[in-house]
Amino acid sequence: MDRLDAMSVVLAVAEAGSLSEAARRQKMPLATVSRNVSELEAHLQAKLFNRSSRTLMPTDAGRSYIAAAKRILGDVAEAERTVSGEYTKPRGDLIISAPVALGRLYLQPILAEFLTAYSEVDVQLGLSDRASNLLEEHIDVALRIGALSDSSLIAVRIGEIRRVVCASPEYLKMRGTPKTPDDLSAHDCISYAPLQSPTLWRFKRDETDYAVPVRSRLIVSNLESACDAARFGVGVTMAFSYHVAESVKSGTLMPLLQDFQPPPLPVSFVYSPNRFMPVKLRAFLDFAVPRLKARLGDLPSGIAPASRSPGQARRR
Repeated sequence: MDRLDAMSVVLAVAEAGSLSEAARRQKMPLATVSRNVSELEAHLQAKLFNRSSRTLMPTDAGRSYIAAAKRILGDVAEAERTVSGEYTKPRGDLIISAPVALGRLYLQPILAEFLTAYSEVDVQLGLSDRASNLLEEHIDVALRIGALSDSSLIAVRIGEIRRVVCASPEYLKMRGTPKTPDDLSAHDCISYAPLQSPTLWRFKRDETDYAVPVRSRLIVSNLESACDAARFGVGVTMAFSYHVAESVKSGTLMPLLQDFQPPPLPVSFVYSPNRFMPVKLRAFLDFAVPRLKARLGDLPSGIAPASRSPGQARRR
């Protein structure tokens, strides 16, 4: 049994959730996958997976071994990349994660320039509003909004965004402009539940918190739809500043209740600490950070946070 090959097979099985799917992804016979797992379990004298007719789940020992195997295989891959020159010239696959709208509107244009500048780097961009696990999902760098709960990650502060309440000029002409959060009781609202409750919106001014009941005439599954509906005159909505920046610039949406918004949220690139930072990652950060800072700093007045000197890379 080749120990490293067996480790790779176990990781593939854990990620795929089944022996057969792991065999398909690894392009090897199912019998070979099964034999590698069985031989490694025999060598370790420990059961790595609980098997049933439908599911395959790591045991407690299996989870510990899988985490250790990832670190070991990662170190081996780093050593090979060092020898092959990946640490002297930007090349290879760069896996990036970002929130859907922020990635599409702000990061993708920068990636187009980056790919032109670095012809030997290929990028895999995953857009999801779910916070990804960098280690488990083999992600090199992620774009994150908000305070970071994982203190093991390195963060490079890009800028800040804020929540924005807005409506179309046509709607405001017909229904009036709310001056305080309490005024929303007389308005139709458009809600995206992960950002605000469809029945209760929260605000803050100075040290005072406000919780005001609202009537959501429309509840949507993403903020893009909420902004579209607001532009169509359906009602008042709440979104992040980067969702509505172009609409505010063009005048199709008007920001409201700006004095009652909570503090802005930080935007950061995060990555795992590593003894060797691949040149492809350093090249990307050097290229993308100043450009993304400039784009976030170009938000229209009235929805952009107060400017301040961005922080340096730091452990969170």
